[in-house]
Amino acid sequence: MRVIGVILVIWLIIGAIAGAQRHYYNGNASCARAGTIALTIAAGPLNYVGANPKVKCHAPQPSR
Repeated sequence: MRVIGVILVIWLIIGAIAGAQRHYYNGNASCARAGTIALTIAAGPLNYVGANPKVKCHAPQPSR
């Protein structure tokens, strides 16, 4: 079980590094940006073999 935990942590760290290399952590926060960051981190090393996850979402506008 411990080996699986270590592999999972390394997987997520590699995904976080991929997000940093793509400059996802700079700029405005939005639904699409947060989703893309989360998906990039979850994809981990797959980012380096061609995966380029993107999320499109539209948050509802507040009523007046």
